[in-house]
Amino acid sequence: MKKIFSTFALLAILSLSAPVFAGTHGVDGQVSGRSVGAAICSLLIWPGIGQAINDQPAEKNVTHAVLGLTGIFRLWSFYDAIIDRQGGVWHNRI
Repeated sequence: MKKIFSTFALLAILSLSAPVFAGTHGVDGQVSGRSVGAAICSLLIWPGIGQAINDQPAEKNVTHAVLGLTGIFRLWSFYDAIIDRQGGVWHNRI
């Protein structure tokens, strides 16, 4: 019974995170010293700071900051900042 419940709980959690990554189109930039510093700030301090350092639109900064409340989103924000991905806002898809 525990295995069945655990499986359903895991599937429920995974299904909730899937729409977050839907429609995240963007263009990868260059990895530079600035983007590495921005990525470290997003990982260690708070997601969204790295996007602000990379001069991303305010909508993307706020989205990263709010979703930073979830622990796993720090890793996505780190990756997004290190490659300096331009664009990639969700346009009310969350």
